[in-house]
Amino acid sequence: MTPPLFSHYRLGDLELANRLVMAPMTRNRAGADGVPTPSMVTYYAQRATAGLIVTEGTQPSAVGQGYPFTPGIHTDEQAAGWRRVTDAVHEQGGRIFLQIMHAGRISHPSLQPGGDRPVAPSAVRPAGQVFTPSGLQDFVEPRALETDEIAGIVQDYADAARRAVEQGGFDGVEVHGANGYLPHQFLAEGTNSRTDQYGGSAENRARFLVEATTAVAAAVGGQRVGVRLSPANSFNDIVEHETEAVYAAVVAGLAPLGLTYLHVVEEPAAVTAQIRKAWPATLIVNAAFSLPTTQENLTGLLENGPADLVAVGRAFIANPDLVRRLQLDAPLNPADETSFYGGTDVGYIDYPELDQAA
Repeated sequence: MTPPLFSHYRLGDLELANRLVMAPMTRNRAGADGVPTPSMVTYYAQRATAGLIVTEGTQPSAVGQGYPFTPGIHTDEQAAGWRRVTDAVHEQGGRIFLQIMHAGRISHPSLQPGGDRPVAPSAVRPAGQVFTPSGLQDFVEPRALETDEIAGIVQDYADAARRAVEQGGFDGVEVHGANGYLPHQFLAEGTNSRTDQYGGSAENRARFLVEATTAVAAAVGGQRVGVRLSPANSFNDIVEHETEAVYAAVVAGLAPLGLTYLHVVEEPAAVTAQIRKAWPATLIVNAAFSLPTTQENLTGLLENGPADLVAVGRAFIANPDLVRRLQLDAPLNPADETSFYGGTDVGYIDYPELDQAA
């Protein structure tokens, strides 16, 4: 009998070879113009045995960029670069979704068109520093979006999704609503002090994410769309107190859209359980920060926990053949954290597979 982790799974209209998802991870290896590089083609193709790959966060517009050398999906050249990635993954029998990520205030004028300030729900400067082309720089106070600007950003999401599927060849897209980026900035009280229909109540703070996802689903079909959430995650200086109420509003807004999955970075298990009860479709759970990556632990999330699919991040960076290693209970390569963000092919596409290591 096939262990649950390695059994096939029906995700919307896709048949996945197993229930292991490669989580989205920023690697900063695109060209300065946001076009995916040949090394990125190799990187994703090496990991195509995952049941599903979710790409690194990809900006839907030039304004959405948060870091140097992140890929975009707002030009034809970027879409063509991504098409080489998806063709390579599909040739290996894999499935791949593009993660759409608007960084919002987690950016810097040196990364913005015309050197403008980044945009955000409210003019609240993040603590700390951000990577820029000239090294670490202090965050700046972002510019609060005008109400009549928000529809344009929603349209950027829809256009990005359409370009990803129609030109880029992706099987679907994931809307990044987590980790302190723009949609999460709308969700959290500490970054959203608006008094219009996008601020105040939990339902109002959930409105931007729901509207953006609605537009994306209308553009490519709900069965090609997932959403990533990270309840109570303080990454990127997020302050969030009304977690249960706001994520109840998010799920209530997303549930009628016919989406294919929610992808939850599990922090408070009680909130994940709340989402599981209310969510009618597939739930992907990423618990890698609290559980070592072993077949036993991941199987436990499927059999005893809330997950239909399980997502793994760092272990996939260091182990392109992670699925096989887990099947054999084989040792995993350790990840070199110094090469996570930017650099050469070292620490990117040179990790050995099991037979090579032996």
